[in-house]
Amino acid sequence: MEVRKYQQSDCQELVELWKRVFPDNAPHNEPAKLIENKLRVDDLIFVAEQSGRLVGACMAGYDGHRGWLYAVAVLPEYRRQGYGEKLIGYAIHELRGIGCGKVNLQIRSTNLEVAAFYKSLGFEVEDRLSMGIHT
Repeated sequence: MEVRKYQQSDCQELVELWKRVFPDNAPHNEPAKLIENKLRVDDLIFVAEQSGRLVGACMAGYDGHRGWLYAVAVLPEYRRQGYGEKLIGYAIHELRGIGCGKVNLQIRSTNLEVAAFYKSLGFEVEDRLSMGIHT
C-alpha cells in the first residue's frame, strides 16, 4: 500500500471512488467539481493505492488556525485493513508539516461506526454546533 499526494492522472479513478463511497452526496459535492475547486486553492488531496488501484482518498485543508479532513473514503472491500488509518496519518503528517496544530473533521451524527474508527485514532467528540450556508 502506498499513500501519496493526488496526481492529475488520478482524476477519473478518484471521481469514481468518491461516487461509489458517497452515493447520496449533495450536488454541491460532485467529485469532479470538488477536485477542480480544491486544486485552485492547494494540492492537499491524498490517495491510498494498492497494486495500481486507488482504494482510498481524502482532502485536507488548513486555514492557518486549524486543519480539516474532508471526503475521507476507503472502498468497502479494503476497509478494516489499515488503509484508512494510514491515509489519515499521512494527511495529519502533511498538515503538521505546514504548521497545523489541530485537525478537525465532521461526520454524520448517525455514522457511529465511523465515529468509533476516528475515536480509535485519538479524535474526540467536541461540544460544537456545526452550521453552514450554500453560496
